[in-house]
Amino acid sequence: MIITVGGLAGTGTTTTAELLSEKLGIPFVSSGSIFRAMAEEKGMSVLEFSEFAESNDNIDKEIDKRQAELAKSSENLILEGRLSAYFVEADLKLWLMAPLDVRAQRISQRESKSVDVAKEEIKIREESEALRYLDIHNIDISNLDIYDLMINTDSFDPESITKIILTTLKVI
Repeated sequence: MIITVGGLAGTGTTTTAELLSEKLGIPFVSSGSIFRAMAEEKGMSVLEFSEFAESNDNIDKEIDKRQAELAKSSENLILEGRLSAYFVEADLKLWLMAPLDVRAQRISQRESKSVDVAKEEIKIREESEALRYLDIHNIDISNLDIYDLMINTDSFDPESITKIILTTLKVI
C-alpha cells in the first residue's frame, strides 16, 4: 500500500505520517529527508543546499523523481511532502489542513518564535512555493481535486486523525 500525506506547513503531515507508519508497520519517507540526503551527496549543509536549490529548479524535480522511484520500488510506503500526490501512484492520497492561526501557533512552539513571526513567515513561504510549483510543475497547490481524503487537523488530535485514516483504508 502506498500512501501520500501532504499539507501546508504546520498541518501535522510529519506527525501523521509517523503515526501511520507506526500503526501500519510500513516505512515512512519525507521529502525533507530526501532533500537532506541530496545535500549530503553534494557535500553541503542543509542551509547551503537550500540556498543552492532556490536558483536550481532541478532540485525540486529530483526530489519528485526520487519519491516516485521509491514508490514504484516499494509495496508498502508512506510518502510525506506537499507535492508527493502529484508524482506518485498511491492507494490513498491525503491532504491535511488547518487554519493559518493554528498552523502559526504550532510552528511558533516547534521553532521557538512568536506567533506573529511564524504567521508572516508562513505567508511568505506559501506565496513563494505556490509560484514555484506553478512555474516548475504547472501545479496549482490550492486545487485539491487530486486528494482522496482531506482532514482538518484543528478538529482532531493526532491519534484521532490516524484512526480516521485507518478506517478509510479499510474501505478502499
